[in-house]
Formats: sequence, C-alpha cells, structure tokens
Amino acid sequence: MTAFHISEAQVQWVTNGYMLVNALMIPVSAYLIKRFLFRNLYILATLIFLAGTLLGALCHAFILVIVARMIQAVGAGMMMPLVNVLAIRYAEPAKKGAIMGIIGLAFNFSPIIGPTVSGVILDYLSWRYLFIIIIPFILTTLVASLIILPKIPHNESPHFDSRGFVLVSIGLWCILMGLSNISTASFLSWQVGGLLLIGLVFSLIFVKSQLGHTDPLINLHVFNHGQFVTATLVNMLIVATMYGNTILLPLLIQTIQHRSALVSGLVILPGALLTGTLSRLSGRLYDRISVKRLVAIGLSIDCAGTLLQALIGTSSSPVILAIFQAVRQLGLVTMLIPLQTHALGLLPYEMVPDGVATFNTIRQVAASFGTAIIIAVVALVNRTFPGNGHIGIEAGFLVCLLLLVGAVIAARRLQSQFKRSI
Repeated sequence: MTAFHISEAQVQWVTNGYMLVNALMIPVSAYLIKRFLFRNLYILATLIFLAGTLLGALCHAFILVIVARMIQAVGAGMMMPLVNVLAIRYAEPAKKGAIMGIIGLAFNFSPIIGPTVSGVILDYLSWRYLFIIIIPFILTTLVASLIILPKIPHNESPHFDSRGFVLVSIGLWCILMGLSNISTASFLSWQVGGLLLIGLVFSLIFVKSQLGHTDPLINLHVFNHGQFVTATLVNMLIVATMYGNTILLPLLIQTIQHRSALVSGLVILPGALLTGTLSRLSGRLYDRISVKRLVAIGLSIDCAGTLLQALIGTSSSPVILAIFQAVRQLGLVTMLIPLQTHALGLLPYEMVPDGVATFNTIRQVAASFGTAIIIAVVALVNRTFPGNGHIGIEAGFLVCLLLLVGAVIAARRLQSQFKRSI
C-alpha cells in the first residue's frame, strides 16, 4: 500500500484477482484433464506460473502486479485439480486420507505461511523479492516434472463449453466487483447493486446452460450426491473465514497497532507451523475417525479462537494474537483435508475430475467473496465510526464467527465415511 500509494480496496485485488482467475481456471482444468496428457498439462501449468512470477519481479506499476498475479493464477488453477485427480483416482482407498493430507500440506500451508515470509521480505528487502524468492522453487518443480511425472493416458475428447466459460466469467467478476465496491458506493448504486444483479443473472443463465449441456464446463450432476454437497458447503464457509482472517490480522497489526510487517508475519507463524506439522496427521485421522466428529472438533476449536479474536484481539499484544491465531489454525487443520477427502472420495470414478473442479472452484470463489465481504464490512464500520479503526476489525472477526456458525449448522448433515464404500 505504501509503495504504490493505494487504498485497502485496491490492494485486495492482488488477492481477489488471483483467487477469482484461479477459480475460473479450475473448471477449465476438468476439460483439460480429460483431453490431454497429465504430464504435459502439469509442465504447461508450471511454465505459465513461472511467466507470471517473472513479470511480477520485473514490473513497475501496480496494475502489472495484478496482471502478474492473474497469470500466476492461471498456472496454479491448473495444478491444483491435476494433483487432486491423480490422488483420488489412483490412490488405494485406505490411504486416500493420508495422501490427501500430504497434498493439503502444500495447498493449505502456503497461504498461511505466506504472510510470515512476506513480512520478513517487506521489512528487509524490496517487494519484488516476493516474486524473486519463489523462482528457484518453480524451476526445481519444472525439472522434477520433466524427470518424474508418468505419461498417464487419456481416453476422452470432450467439447469445450466456451459459452459457459464466458457466462461464468462475467457472472463471478460482476459479483466480486459489486462486493468490492460496497465500501465506497451505495448499495443501490450501479457500482454495487447493478453489478451484483448483472452477476446473479449471468450466473443463473450459466447454471441453466450447464444442466442441458452434453459436455458442461462444470458437471452440476455432482450435486446429486448429498455428502458432496454438504462437505462442499461446510468447506466453503470455513475457507471464507480463513482467507478473510489473513487480511484482518495484518490490517489490525500494521494499521491499528502500527507495528511492522515482520511482527504481522511472526504473529501468523506459530499457527502456520502448526498447520504444516499436523496436515498429514489430519489426513490419516480421516482414515480412522468419522468425518462428522473431526469437523465438529475442528469447528469448536475454530469458533473459540475466532470469538477470542473478536472480543479482545484488537487490544492484545502480538503474543496473545499469535496464540489466538494458533488456536484457529488447529481447528482448521483438523477439518479441511478430511472435508475435501470426504467430498471427493465418495464420488463415482468417472465424476472425480468434475468433482475436483467443482469443489476447488467453489473453494476459490468462497475465498474471493469472503475476503471482499469482510473487507467491505470493515470499511463500512470504519466509515460509520471514524477514528475507531479497531471497531471495524472487530466487526470483521464477528463476520468470520457468523460464517463459522453457519458451517456448524450445515455440518450436522455430514455422515460417517465408513457407512459406504469409497
């Protein structure tokens, strides 16, 4: 924000733009997985991610930073479903939870440890190193992909639903833009209400078009499976709070408490390390314990941590904030991987690519919309109570808590995975 002299509403597009493009690429990947070799797709995705990273390291304008992040999102949006489909389709049933735990370590640990690493970089180096530092890892991944990945054949030649892609792109972009404008415009203005209405109309047209399409962009028939619907809904609400929280904590520490980015990163570090340590264990627990029990335990812990953040977090020291965040992360790591494994592991073999695409698309959309809504609430409260920025942050934490309460209600419909074959 300081380097480019931009507002909170503008800076959130670095995150929201990435997550929304990522979400749009995930259903496209369902088509690509059916159409092309797994190995070739993964290498292509890595090259695209590398291109976005290089652009980010070299650019001089904020708009190019957003473009660079969106290019990265194209590559990342392809990688996530590829890895998940490989695990769900080819792993032994008794080991799916453990393998998904390893995969979850990468996907869930990265966005959590990111603020810590970026805090250190921003305090001691240029913001460009946020891009430069990951280039060696991308190159290592590229070389390993060329050497290790097998050539898994494909036996389908589906038609790409370009009309559906245009419809869902317009719908999601309009909704996200409308939510992002809540803090600066009236709800009845075209910038908010108008865009939200347009987005909803295009989204409804998209849903109708998918139901009657022979090769849909997103196979909505996965929603005929009740446990997939329940697990996806619970995951959506949880993810919205997880990404919203990663925005609230830096805002609290850096803009309200006037501490450095390094302190902000260190507050998040214990919870991130906890996530990294326990991710694989949570996958193994799914192979032994009912998903309903795991989610109940995780949500109880997460709600407790979020309530503490809302009630006394804004006036707490960095040490106390770190403890509250670690409590939240303990709850999250207990349930996120079991929820994903449960949602996808019960689907028929032929529907796994569509299930992965749908689950991850909704996850990314929830992350984008959750962040936009929470930031909008913070901005609205701050505008109502000027000079009391901590009230806006507290309101943001309360929104997270309300979303978690919704997840608690939805999770009551989860069933034990041991009642049916995987």
